[in-house]
Amino acid sequence: MTTALKETAGRYGIWSVGLRSEDPAKRAEIAEAAAELEQLGYGAVWLGGSSAAHHAVPLLEATSRLTVGTSIQSIWQYGAEASAAGFAEVDAAHPGRFVLGLGVSHAKLADQYRRPYSALVAYLDALDAAGVPAERRVLAALGPKTLQLSADRAAGAIPYLVTPEHTAQARAILGEAPLLAPEFKVVPETDPTRARALAREALAMYLSLPNYTNSFLRLGFTEDDLADGGSDRLIDALYAWGDEDRIRDRINAFHEAGADHVAIQVVDGGPRDGLQREAWRRLADLLI
Repeated sequence: MTTALKETAGRYGIWSVGLRSEDPAKRAEIAEAAAELEQLGYGAVWLGGSSAAHHAVPLLEATSRLTVGTSIQSIWQYGAEASAAGFAEVDAAHPGRFVLGLGVSHAKLADQYRRPYSALVAYLDALDAAGVPAERRVLAALGPKTLQLSADRAAGAIPYLVTPEHTAQARAILGEAPLLAPEFKVVPETDPTRARALAREALAMYLSLPNYTNSFLRLGFTEDDLADGGSDRLIDALYAWGDEDRIRDRINAFHEAGADHVAIQVVDGGPRDGLQREAWRRLADLLI
C-alpha cells in the first residue's frame, strides 16, 4: 500500500490553506481548482492548517484520481475516535484517495501539549484499534524519533519547512519503502530583495515555534541565522525563488536527496488562504 500511495501521489503536489476553506462562497472555486490541479498532472493536494477528513470532501467529489491529505491534523484538536470515524466515512465514499496526515502541533498553539511523542504513539494505538490502516496515514516528522515512528507505524513522513539535507537524513532513517513527501515553499519572484522580504514575512510565525527552530539548529544553522527574521542563508535554504530554472532545480534537489514527492506551497504575499491558481499552472508547466 505504501508503494500504491507513492504511485498515486506522484512526484509533485500542492500544499494549500485556501483549499481547506469552509467558506460556502469559496466551495465552487475550490472544486474547480481541485479539478484543474488534477488535469494539470499533480498527484496530490495537501490541506494546510489543522485540517480533518471533512475538509477533503469537496476536492475528492470534484476529482476522480487526486490524492487528498491533511497537512497537518493536530492530534490535540481532533480526538482519535473522531478522526477514525471521519477517515472511515470519507474512505467509504472515495476509497483509497484520502490520506490522514497527523502532527503534534506546538506548545504555543495547544494548551494540552504534554509529552508529544508519547501522545502521538497513544493516538496511533487508538487509530489501530479503530481500524485506520497504518498505510493510509503519514506523520509530520522532523526529528529522528518521529521519523522512525513514521516508518514503523505509518506509511511515511510529510516533513514541513525543511531542506534537501533534512530529506537525505530522513531517507536514511526511514529506509527505502516509506513515503517521504516534504513540503517546500516557492516564491515566484526574481528580485532577491523582494523575494526574501516575502519569505521573511511568511517565516515570522515559525521562528517563534521551538519545534522548527530546533530543527533548523540540527541542520547546522545557528542562532544568528534565526535572528532578525532569518539570515539570507536560512531564507535561501527554506524557500525557492528566482527564475524558472532555479526554482525547478531547487524543487528537484529534494528528489535527488531521496524524496518521493514534494508538496509545493506558493508564497506570493497574498492572503494565506488564497488560491494561487496561476502560479500552480506555471509550476505544472515547469515540472510536470
